[in-house]
Amino acid sequence: MKRLLNTLYITGKNRYLSLDGENVVISEQQEEIGRVPLHNLQGIVTFGYTGASPALMGACAERNIELTFMSGNGRFLARITGEVKGNVTLRKQQYRISENPEESIKLARNFITGKVYNARWILERAARDYPLRVDAELLKQKSGILYQSLDSIRKCDTSARLLGLEGEAASVYFSVFDELILQQKEEFYFRERNKRPPLDKVNAMLSFAYSLLAGMCGAALEAVGLDPYVGFYHTDRPGRISLALDMMEELRAVMADRFVLTLINRRIVKGSDFIQKENGAVVLNDSGRKAFLNAWQERKQEMITHPFLNEKLEWGMVPHAQAMLLARCVRGDLEEYPPFFWK
Repeated sequence: MKRLLNTLYITGKNRYLSLDGENVVISEQQEEIGRVPLHNLQGIVTFGYTGASPALMGACAERNIELTFMSGNGRFLARITGEVKGNVTLRKQQYRISENPEESIKLARNFITGKVYNARWILERAARDYPLRVDAELLKQKSGILYQSLDSIRKCDTSARLLGLEGEAASVYFSVFDELILQQKEEFYFRERNKRPPLDKVNAMLSFAYSLLAGMCGAALEAVGLDPYVGFYHTDRPGRISLALDMMEELRAVMADRFVLTLINRRIVKGSDFIQKENGAVVLNDSGRKAFLNAWQERKQEMITHPFLNEKLEWGMVPHAQAMLLARCVRGDLEEYPPFFWK
């Protein structure tokens, strides 16, 4: 149970929500484990399938408190809202911004600033923590290039230019990604980023992690009332969750790339956990996928301190925190969207 920006998050899978007077009561195995006054809340997000009482649903609808249901894995299921709700206004403003290049670029460059900042931090940390096992000078050189690109990104005023700067930064970062693989070098290597299909084990895991992360971001955006299909950086395309891909950019390195490196360097996955298909695609087999997903769920439960909110929360809650901050920025409650700068 966690309150964040006036939203109550229920992360236990076997917790039931009910109403007692003006309070939401959280129970597990028919025992009360907490209660929160409704008047303090703007939203409730619950993960799992145990559910909520009809009385609580009605009370939330009457008081315009969003009640959002997510699966235990973080997939959006449904949202209950009252007769009058600000989501229509929020989405209208989102659509207006998406159609205005001058407004869109302000958000887009913050997403990419976060992406490059976090990628640079990963290189800096590797050079600091493993100076005898990596080419520290090379990592610092590439980190310096990324640092210089941050200034250009912050000043960028066109999406085409921003796309070019992002591509250059990604090329610099991935050019030394193989240096970050410290174990199982005979089985796991990285030459270049490839996808559709991934052609090696590292790219296979990166693609899988990015897919999971995109789903988390899409669900978080749904939960706060934003349209995950209308982005500010990624262009609209039928069936593409463009805004989720926007928000995912700043989280790729710290939530997906670091996770994949951990799986390799801690030998959680092995070379035998993969198969190669006839078209050359490399994918996880059943045992590898199980090990991957188990570790992913464990990582989501690890606690961190959010760098902007300065509150402790689980890694799995980071997309939800960023989605709430983005919604506040779109509504005009925040002057600028704060990217997730991990340290």
